[in-house]
Amino acid sequence: MSDVSQGEGWWQASDGKWYPPEQQPNDQLPTPPPQAAAESPGDQPGVVANPGVSRPAFSFDVKRWSKPERITVIATLVLLISLFLPWFTYNFGLGSVSVDGLWHGWMYLVLLLCLGILAYFVVLAGFNEMPFKLPMADERLLLIATSVNAVLCILAFVFKPGGIGLSGIGWGFGAFVGLAASIVAAAPLAVPAIKARRN
Repeated sequence: MSDVSQGEGWWQASDGKWYPPEQQPNDQLPTPPPQAAAESPGDQPGVVANPGVSRPAFSFDVKRWSKPERITVIATLVLLISLFLPWFTYNFGLGSVSVDGLWHGWMYLVLLLCLGILAYFVVLAGFNEMPFKLPMADERLLLIATSVNAVLCILAFVFKPGGIGLSGIGWGFGAFVGLAASIVAAAPLAVPAIKARRN
């Protein structure tokens, strides 16, 4: 009898004492060794371990954005807001009416791209590593998205409702804000890409 186990085969009785193997009663099973008790359920036969993979915690930090990325984020947010401002106005003598940037149907694509770009940057600021893989390089995908926005905004600015020559229809301040924001959003990505191509 001992207060601690003296080796393999020693068993612990209900009184808390340890006894040698030869003093073990036939009806009592040996206690498992301490390392067996510490094993995870997945190591035991017939027990399936939890396959869940630990994911990094979300912690929003704008310092994860570079300076060009911050410019793109702010300009894209301004572009998104500008879509709901007056883009075109029409004076008919007694008053005027206006329509927002979504008057052209294709500007809904700009709306969706803005939401996608902003969502990407929120995820980028929230995780040390992206929790998903994009179909192409991040910079290239952002360059395509911001460039499409800029081209569509230029087209929407040029093609006023009723055609270019219709008198009485002018631009609202939303059109100027949206056009400028779309170009500013694409510039930090487009300029380095153009320089790299030339070199």
